[in-house]
Amino acid sequence: MNKKNLFWAFVALVIAASLLYTFTGTEDPEFYRTTIEAERERQFKFLKYNLDSPLKAEQKEDMDSLDFYPVDPAYKVRARLEPVADRRILEIPMTDGSLERYIRHSFAVFELQGQTIKLLLLQAEDEADRRNFFLAFADKTSGDETYGGGRYLNLRQDGQSSLNIDFNLAYNPYCAYNPDYACPIPPRENILEIPIRAGEKNYDK
Repeated sequence: MNKKNLFWAFVALVIAASLLYTFTGTEDPEFYRTTIEAERERQFKFLKYNLDSPLKAEQKEDMDSLDFYPVDPAYKVRARLEPVADRRILEIPMTDGSLERYIRHSFAVFELQGQTIKLLLLQAEDEADRRNFFLAFADKTSGDETYGGGRYLNLRQDGQSSLNIDFNLAYNPYCAYNPDYACPIPPRENILEIPIRAGEKNYDK
């Protein structure tokens, strides 16, 4: 399996975990916290032990945990979907200088930290389920507390024109762990002027 396929296999695992989390809800704060922590533990075990992990052997030996912000329900928001005026193919730059094609699908609009935020949702050209979206974003923590190349979320539309976005599930791309991997760079629409102190922090090499 090549590195691109490995990356999308990891994305599929994250989507599955996100779906489980979405359908179980967040009415019970303790259940919500343990659900997020269980997903974080699953992510750690994948990186530490899985043969498809982007980590090199010496990195696996040295890794004893991943670094996350504390779980904060304030970073789970309900967003409405606004179709883009020009839904078209967008070539997203990768960290190795190549380009990867995505459908410029919709905007997710929501309130966070007293501001109205509008982020561009992308969809892979070969995505079979048109309710699945990819969100790459960067924020005021990028390059300091979090990975400089931004972080990712895999989202699923679960309403007629809405979806949940939980930044507690934000994760690092493979290139945060291993520069041999190429990862999509967040589009300019998704460069936030506020800090998102939720989800995964920078990988300590």
